Amino acid sequence: MLTDKEQFKAAFVNRLLALHRKTLEEASLGEKYDALASLVRDSIGRRWVNTDYQYAKTAEKQLYYFSIEFLPGRLLDQNLRNIGVRDLWVEALNELGLDYGDLENQEPDAGLGNGGLGRLAACFLDSMAALGLPGHGCGIRYQYGLFEQKIIDGNQIEQPDNWMKNFNLWEYRREDKAVKVKFGGHLNTVLAVPYDLPIIGFANNTVNTLRLWSAELPRDLTVILSSLTPDDANKAVQHKYSVEALSQILYPDDRYQEGRTLRLAQEYFLVSAGVQSIVRYVKKTHGGITHLAEKAAIHINDTHPALAIPELMRILMDDEGLGWEDAWRITANTFSYTNHTVMPEALEKWPVDTVQNLLPRIYEIIHEINERFCRELWKRYPGDWDRIAAMAVTAYGYVKMAHLAVVGSHSVNGVSKIHTEILKQDVLKLFYQHAPSKFNNKTNGINHRRWLVEDNPQLSRFITETIGDNWIFRPVDLGRLTASADNPEFQQKLKAIKRERKIILARYINGKYGVEIDVNSIFDVQIKRIHAYKRQLLNALRIIDLYDRLKANPDLDVIPRTFIFAGKAAPGYVLAKKVIKLINTLAKVINNDAAVNNKIKVVFIENYGVSLAEIIIPAADVSEQISTAGTEASGTSNMKLMMNGALTVGTMDGANIEIKEAVGIENIIPFGLSVEEIISVCGYSGCDPRTVYNNNPRVRQVVDRLVDGTLPFAADEFHILYDHLVYGDGHFMELNDFDAFLAAQEKVDILFRDEKAWWKIITLNISKSGLFSSDYTVNEYARHIWRIRPVEIKDKLESPVEKVGDAKDRPGLNNVGFGAL
Repeated sequence: MLTDKEQFKAAFVNRLLALHRKTLEEASLGEKYDALASLVRDSIGRRWVNTDYQYAKTAEKQLYYFSIEFLPGRLLDQNLRNIGVRDLWVEALNELGLDYGDLENQEPDAGLGNGGLGRLAACFLDSMAALGLPGHGCGIRYQYGLFEQKIIDGNQIEQPDNWMKNFNLWEYRREDKAVKVKFGGHLNTVLAVPYDLPIIGFANNTVNTLRLWSAELPRDLTVILSSLTPDDANKAVQHKYSVEALSQILYPDDRYQEGRTLRLAQEYFLVSAGVQSIVRYVKKTHGGITHLAEKAAIHINDTHPALAIPELMRILMDDEGLGWEDAWRITANTFSYTNHTVMPEALEKWPVDTVQNLLPRIYEIIHEINERFCRELWKRYPGDWDRIAAMAVTAYGYVKMAHLAVVGSHSVNGVSKIHTEILKQDVLKLFYQHAPSKFNNKTNGINHRRWLVEDNPQLSRFITETIGDNWIFRPVDLGRLTASADNPEFQQKLKAIKRERKIILARYINGKYGVEIDVNSIFDVQIKRIHAYKRQLLNALRIIDLYDRLKANPDLDVIPRTFIFAGKAAPGYVLAKKVIKLINTLAKVINNDAAVNNKIKVVFIENYGVSLAEIIIPAADVSEQISTAGTEASGTSNMKLMMNGALTVGTMDGANIEIKEAVGIENIIPFGLSVEEIISVCGYSGCDPRTVYNNNPRVRQVVDRLVDGTLPFAADEFHILYDHLVYGDGHFMELNDFDAFLAAQEKVDILFRDEKAWWKIITLNISKSGLFSSDYTVNEYARHIWRIRPVEIKDKLESPVEKVGDAKDRPGLNNVGFGAL
């Protein structure tokens, strides 16, 4: 470890020469980033090997977290901070005349995820390592991310996100640990090659592994293909493309059959590669497979990895020779499942013929799982065919992945209290009635070291000056800030820090879009995937209403607001893409209207991702968490914004409810119909929106603005939104909650004028945010679901680095990463 500045400077310059044959003066920023990142790699090698050695030596149970998404963001700063040399190395770089921020910006955001699901997975891995827990991630090494979002003429345009166009210095290719994945149909054998990324624990010696699988042709097939006839060679090329597509892009377009089949193939590729590796490691380290469930826990993050259940059954029966009962006992005790949706239509399901054609053996096992489960149900509920059909794993021509995950797991959890109750009382009600002991709640959490210490150093330093630094290790200690909530000096410093962060964001917006932002205005932020249930459209209607009022009375006494949006819409989601167009159209109109733009501005920041979130979140005054009650499983942006000093305006949905319980109803602004009220007033199918439209003049005026030509929109541009609001099924209650949403914003305006009251509330929100650290959440998973314990990794250890010995006689020492798989 380079803990001397002069030693680091010499090592940095020498690394530039070794990597690029360039001096400090000649090297580009990208080349300097390479040198810096490679020195970090050098610093963690011993820790990584020692971690794997200690896991193997202690024979502790390990956790493998399977997720179709991981969204770690940039890793340089986090890794430097976690190994404890960031400040020293930054000072040394400054003395060399280098700006650390410029170097950090050379790293692309890893295109391995889309939103909350992937960011949650990354937070969990970070917390596992920080807590010293033996836990690893398993995902796909996508060559391209979801897409790079460009806004052209107000429209979302999708471009390839080639985030790996340059070498990824954090990954280690492990071709010697590759496995073969076999498909039926048009795909046969694929080589799954692992690339390992270190997950470095904060201020300890733990280095866990995120293993990402890349699809390639097996080497023996490559040799055969080189001698084919031209016609066969053309077919071979197509086969090669189909193989590589498995790890090419996150979420292939599912509007077409080819894209849907590729999605299913990706899911199987992920789970087959991962499960094979786990089985191999357990056999090698523990001498057999019968104790798999005692030595390995496999967690399914949403339904995408649910095929891991029949895949493990296949391996145990076909490869290991176990009978069904023994294989099922091991499988059910190995797997646990987190559900991430409360909307039945969003639960993943696949046509039987698609599964059968692509994965014939896997389908046979799924069919047998279903047959045995239905027989079990028949014994308990004889004659209740409706119940059995509703709970079947395969029914009406579909394989229901959530049902497969529930049946094949020993634990099923939701991600907020209300979400778990909805699962138990509605979405998975019959399964809960059948096996209530399986169900539990684990409210989501965020990595406070990433989302406060790293992305808001100004606030982080101030907190440490106020209460010491123990909160970094024990985030609940943020509660000690409560004592300063009424302190005027504390409040003024907090206000100055928020202003500094708002200036940073305003400069970014002005430089990117040429829009000047008033940093004294309320920064009103809604940053998340664009979707009807998240109700960016409701927010846009509120902006139209405010614009109308300001046009009618330019002297209207309102606190200036800057509305900031960011998020991507799925390429095939026409309604969501039209909402983006509406927001950008409002921005164009309002920002160029001198009569109102001193009171209101609208900005849509394109290509939202982790790095942009790290700029936006610390600057936010208001956090818009306005999903229809009963639709958002949890949310995590609500926690990040709260932790960075934003006031939540939110429906009683997801984790908003628990934020309210933590801070008190007087320190959050709730609004809108509750789940119970929606059901009572409208039933499960929603309300008829025309009733509200016809009876509420203010609603009617705002909605009519979409089509009446008052605003300079293109003809029929937003008829799809008008029809959704007026003639749709009303499921997302935009019009029903409109008045309540306006009233909530009036409260924000009033509260912001009372500086003392505002900063007291902000302080109390920050002080309670430690309750939503992923450290707490992961610890709950570890204790109650995964049954794993911390393993202390000693700094000095008899390991393969220090004593070579005879590796073949020492379990796990030939293999670095992924629990020494």
